[in-house]
Amino acid sequence: MVHVRNRSIRSYALTTVLTLAAVLSVAPATQADTGIHIVMNQARILKLARPADTVVVGDPEIADAVVKDSRTVVLTGKGFGITNIVIIDADGAAIVDDQVMVSRSVANTTRVYRRAYVQTLSCTPYCETAQKTEAEKASDSQIGGAN
Repeated sequence: MVHVRNRSIRSYALTTVLTLAAVLSVAPATQADTGIHIVMNQARILKLARPADTVVVGDPEIADAVVKDSRTVVLTGKGFGITNIVIIDADGAAIVDDQVMVSRSVANTTRVYRRAYVQTLSCTPYCETAQKTEAEKASDSQIGGAN
């Protein structure tokens, strides 16, 4: 009887551990996982399920959309930040209604900090001063940087 009881406890413990592991391994969807992520100064092709009639970008200084054809939109990151894109069909139904997050590519870059002055270097393969976009220049002027 003791052996049967120990097996039962072991079986229960193993089942509990496996169930807990399965529950914890499923990552919950977070807000950071949603939306369209674009690297600044790069484009992304959006293939649509049905033909688009209207394309609207919330803040055209952050992202720009160009309609290649009725089912293809090219989205380009222009400045840092979050905006949205809404694509509507001829019947007025939304095909796409997503946030667009534009960020800097950190691959092959180095930042040099000298007090309030920040210099970004593009290292591909030799480090050179990275070109500043209008959004970066505006950000620098807002924080008083003389970059």
